[in-house]
Parts: sequence; structure tokens; C-alpha cells
Amino acid sequence: MPVHRSGTARVRRLTVAGALLAAFSFAFTVPSSADTTPARGSAYMGMGVLAHDGRSGTPTTSDATQTEGVDVSGYQGNVAWSTLWSSGVKWAYTKATEGTYYTNPYFTQQYNGSYNVGMIRGAYHFATPDTTSGATQANYFVDHGGGWSRDGKTLPGALDIEWNPYGDACYGKSASAMVSWIADFLNTYKARTGRDAVIYTATSWWTQCTGNYGGFASNNPLWIARYASTVGTLPAGWSYYTMWQYTSSGPTVGDHDKFNGALDRVQALANG
Repeated sequence: MPVHRSGTARVRRLTVAGALLAAFSFAFTVPSSADTTPARGSAYMGMGVLAHDGRSGTPTTSDATQTEGVDVSGYQGNVAWSTLWSSGVKWAYTKATEGTYYTNPYFTQQYNGSYNVGMIRGAYHFATPDTTSGATQANYFVDHGGGWSRDGKTLPGALDIEWNPYGDACYGKSASAMVSWIADFLNTYKARTGRDAVIYTATSWWTQCTGNYGGFASNNPLWIARYASTVGTLPAGWSYYTMWQYTSSGPTVGDHDKFNGALDRVQALANG
């Protein structure tokens, strides 16, 4: 009997140890896939471009004059605007909102800081079409920094519509449903501000998720994202781009952009 009890105890100890080992292994292996999904609110302009569109070539500019700009989000924290200004950056966009659940805690420093050094500035909204309607998000954006004023130094708000960093690339929407969501946002933004919003996107996402819809091109300026030597093919309807995000690894802050024109054209967009 004592031997039997000893054997039973030994089996019991081995069973418990095995269970603990399995639990330990589970604890450290299961979250790995979840860890690749960023926290809500952490998205920023161009977040999906490298992963989905890649990077190729060294950016070049055409013979036409282009004006350097940057775009920033809470990811950059407090920005050295005087350094950027001295380097030739003349315009900037700051992330104001995402969905209806996030406002950039650094928005004031970034939005006002760029303005105070002399830049022409604007605000952008990171769209999450799977959370609330386009109209709801447009109102949230306008109410939290995305408005517009005719002061000659404020650009119209930009809708950042690109790959979903939190799940399905097209936010679970069909192409027609996505077009309707975007239209809902744009129409509401114009009703609130009197301005047509800028659309920031990448051609590959636009083709996949809107069916390469061309109906917004006549009213909404295009801000194209492509980290390559040229912008490449533009989304349907647009024959030219207004802005081009050409790199995520520029000086001072990573995201640098070209405005397709001289500074007076940036001012013209600000003035409407």
C-alpha cells in the first residue's frame, strides 16, 4: 500500500506539472497573434502603406515646383516645428481624431505649433468605417479640431481612408457600401464647414475597397500615398494629385509630403 500511494502521488505530481507547463506555454503563445493588432486610436496616416504597398525607388520631383510638407500624429509627440520650418517645410497636417473614440493628445502643440512658425496647417481624421457612420465621424472630426476658417493659413480637413490596422482591410464593407460611407462623411463635412475635404488614400487600397470609384475626383483634392520614385497610377477620376506622401522616413518627423505646386497654390487651397 505505501508503494501504491507513492506511485499515485508521483503520477499526480507529474500530471500537475504537465498541466502547469501547458498553461505556461499557452500563456506565452496565444497572445502573439493578438499582439500584432495595435491599440485603438494609435493609427496614423500611411500606417498600412509599407505593409501593403511597399517601398521602391528614390522619390523624384517633376520639373514643376513642389512645396514640402509633413503630416504628424500623436505618435510623434511634441514636434520641433522650428527645425522643420528651417529645413524648408511650409505646410503640415495633424491628426485630430479617429473614429468617434480618439482625439490626439498632442493636437494643440502640433496644430498651433506649425501655425505659429508660419506654416499653413490642416487637420486630418483617421476613418474607421466599421465603427460608426460617415456623418457621425465627420461631425466628431469638426467638433474636435477638424474645422476650417478663412484665415489664409488653414487647409480644409483631410479624410484618411486606408487599410484597417485593426482587422479586415476594407472594414468588412463592400465596395458600394464603402463609397456610401465616404460620401456620407464628405457631404457632412462640407455642410459643416463649407469646404470639400481632401481625400488621403493609396491607389491599391482605393481599387480594392471602393472598386476604384471615380465620383469624388471633381470636388475633393487627392492626397496620394506611395513610397516610390513616382506616384504611379492614380485612383479613378483624378488626373493629377494635389499632395503626395512620398516617404515615412524623412528628417525630423518620418512622414514627408509634396504639394503639387508652389507655395501660392498651398495658400489658394487654404483660401478655398
